[in-house]
Amino acid sequence: MFDLSGRTALVTGASQGIGEAVAKKLAEGGARVVLAARSVENLERVAASLTAQGREALAFELDLSDAEGVAASLKQLPEGWRNVDVLVNNAGITDDNLLVRMSVEQWERVIRVNLTGTYAVTKAVTRGMMRRRWGRVISVSSVVGLMGNPGQTNYAAAKAGLVGFSKALARELASRGITVNVIAPGFVTTAMTESLAEATRVDLEAAIPLGRLGSVDDIAAAAVYLASEEAGYVTGHVLNVSGGMYI
Repeated sequence: MFDLSGRTALVTGASQGIGEAVAKKLAEGGARVVLAARSVENLERVAASLTAQGREALAFELDLSDAEGVAASLKQLPEGWRNVDVLVNNAGITDDNLLVRMSVEQWERVIRVNLTGTYAVTKAVTRGMMRRRWGRVISVSSVVGLMGNPGQTNYAAAKAGLVGFSKALARELASRGITVNVIAPGFVTTAMTESLAEATRVDLEAAIPLGRLGSVDDIAAAAVYLASEEAGYVTGHVLNVSGGMYI
């Protein structure tokens, strides 16, 4: 089940957190994985850990804030790594502020990386999928894009935009054998949430019906499913992985 042997996956934001976990799970499923992010040092660490386990992984520097340069950058992939079968759009940033205090630069920076960057890499990668008539596009959104969160109008707009983008694209590419889906994580245990005060963490967990924060592996498991043959009849879907926080 969920055998990804023979597939090539590209994961953006793969240098840490959810992206790293997704890349590792895809590799465990048999995929060869292109690890993409701006931090090459961290990417090489992840790639080394995978190759040490006998997996195929390639660290690849990619800056999604430069949307016009994304396609040219992807052409620099080694010959055997260019035919991407599974794309996971995970890279994203935050720059929080209340709207009345948010600068245009804060707004545009988050939209540029989280939404426009996804547009650029997806456009470049799906051309090959269309020729081969098979592909999986998975974008990591957030429950914030579904329910909102004060102080994050830019982030919520970008994450909600990924949902609309994916639903429209799913209709465009379905006839070519390509599925397009979204994962919407809730609160996930990361370095940031681990630094929260204990009382704050308790309050967060109390707001989640399943009573705990999610793990990066919870999100990675959803990505592996959506990348698989078994998910071949699922497209245009938003998979809410939030422990019931958003229902």
